[in-house]
Amino acid sequence: MLSLSWGVKSWVSASDPALAAPVGVHSDWLSINLPHRVYEGDHVAISCTGEKNHDIKRLKYFKDGSHIATYSSASSYTIANARFSDSGSYFCKADRKLFLFIDVTEETRHVWLDIQELFPAPGLTVSSLQPIEGRSVTLSCNTWLPSDRATTQLRYSFFKDGHTLQSGGSSPTFAISAIWKEDSGNYWCEAMTASHSVLKQSRRSYIDVERIPVSQVSMEIKSPRGCGVEGQTLVLVCSVAKGTGLIMYSWHREDTEESVERKSQRSQRVELEITTVRESHAGGYYCTADNGYGLVQSAIVNVTVKVPVWHPLLSISAPGVLPFIGDVVELQCEDKRASPPVLYWFYHENITLGNISTPSGGKASFKLTLTAGHSGNYSCEADNGLGTKRSEVVLLNVTEPPPKVRLVNGPHRCEGRVEVEQEGRWGTVCDDGWDMKDVAVVCRELGCGAAKHTPIAMLYPPVVDEALPVLIQVALCNGTEKTLAECDQVETFDCGHDEDAGAVCEVVLPSIS
Repeated sequence: MLSLSWGVKSWVSASDPALAAPVGVHSDWLSINLPHRVYEGDHVAISCTGEKNHDIKRLKYFKDGSHIATYSSASSYTIANARFSDSGSYFCKADRKLFLFIDVTEETRHVWLDIQELFPAPGLTVSSLQPIEGRSVTLSCNTWLPSDRATTQLRYSFFKDGHTLQSGGSSPTFAISAIWKEDSGNYWCEAMTASHSVLKQSRRSYIDVERIPVSQVSMEIKSPRGCGVEGQTLVLVCSVAKGTGLIMYSWHREDTEESVERKSQRSQRVELEITTVRESHAGGYYCTADNGYGLVQSAIVNVTVKVPVWHPLLSISAPGVLPFIGDVVELQCEDKRASPPVLYWFYHENITLGNISTPSGGKASFKLTLTAGHSGNYSCEADNGLGTKRSEVVLLNVTEPPPKVRLVNGPHRCEGRVEVEQEGRWGTVCDDGWDMKDVAVVCRELGCGAAKHTPIAMLYPPVVDEALPVLIQVALCNGTEKTLAECDQVETFDCGHDEDAGAVCEVVLPSIS
C-alpha cells in the first residue's frame, strides 16, 4: 500500500516498516510532557499522549535522535534513577489508525531534559591535620542541597585507609575523642541520599598525628602518712609532665635495679599498688617512662615502712619469788616489732596507773610499791600512732611478808630458841636485856598467843653452830611493836651463843567451825 502525505500528516503502510521512518513532521495530535525540574537520582516519567490514546497502535520514544523505547499502546517512558547522562532532547512518534487500513504517523515537538546536580561532591574538613596525640579531632563532610530539595535526607559515612569509621550516620560530623599516632593515615567521607539513589565521595585528606616525647618523669608515694605501713596498701605513682601515646612505665628498686612492675597505658599518670606492705619493701625506688623516643628516669624516692603495734607483752618483776606487801615491783611493757616512738600505758583492773613514752623504742618500766590493795589483774597498752593494742592480763597476788623471826628446836612453833633474819641471813638474839616485852613482840609476829616465859636458848639443844652469827645484842621493845625488827637495838656485839635468848608463847589452836 502506498503512503500519501499532505499538510502535517504522513500516511504509511502498516505492513512495511521501512516506510515508517521519521519524517520530522510535528503534530498537535501527539504531545510530550516532562517534569519541570529534575535532579540526579530522581524517578523521571516522560509521557507522550494523543487526542485519542486508544487509536495509538505503536508509540516510540527518541533521545538525541536515537530510538530508545517502543510500546504497543500509549505508555510513559521512565528513568528509575536519573543521571547526568540522561540529559538530552526527547520526542515521540506514534502510529495511529486513520481509517480502514490506512495508518498515519504523528510526531511531537523536541523537548530538552536537563538533569541537575542534587548536591556537589562533599569536601572533608579536619579540625587539625597535624593534631597532638591524645587530643580530639572532628571530621566534617561538607556539601549542600538546592533550596527546593532542602528536606532531602542525606546519610554520611567516614573512612580511614579502607576501614569504615562510621556508616550511614545522620550527622555530617564524626568526632574522634582521642587520636593516637597509629591513627595517622588517609581519611575521606561519603554523602548519600537516604534512598541510596545518589552517592558521592570526597577527596582524601592525610592526618599526621604528632607524638610528644616523655619528659620530667617523677615518682611519689600515695599514702596519708607519707610512708608504708606494714599490712596495709602502698601506692607508688609514676607520672610525666609531658608525653603522649602509649607509654611504658616501669618501677625499680634502687638496691637491685630489678623491675618491680611494668604497665603500658595511654596516661600521664599511672599507679603501682603494693597490696600488703612488709618491712622488706623499705628502700629506695625509682620509675622510668618511655613512649618510643627514649627511656626517662625519675629521681629516687626513699620508702620507709613502719610497723604498727602488734603484740605488747607485760611482765612483773619482784625482789623475791613472791610479791609481798612493801616490796617494790617493776612493771615492764614492750612490743618488740612496733616502730618508735611508742607510748605505753599501765593499768590495774582497767584503772590507769600511768604512761611512759619510748622515743627510740625498747621497753617501758613502771615501779610500784605494793600494798594489800595491789593484788589483781594488770595489763599494758601500746600506741605508736598506727593503732593501739593491749597486752594479755597478768595476775598479781600480793601477800603479807613471812615473819623474819622464828623459834627453833622447841616442842612447837611457839617455843624455842629465838632466831631472826636480816638481809637474807639468819642469826640468834643475845639475852642481854631480854624481857617479856621482847617476847610479846616475837609472839605477835609469829601469830602465837600471849608471852609466857623468857628461857635461855640452852634449854633447846643442840647448840647453835658457831658459824651462825648473833644479830641482835639488845632488843629494846616496848611490847606494842608488830615485828622484832621495829624495836630499837643496841649494836654493840659481845655475846656468844651461850647467851642466846629463847621465848615461850601460848599456842593458838585453829578454830573448828
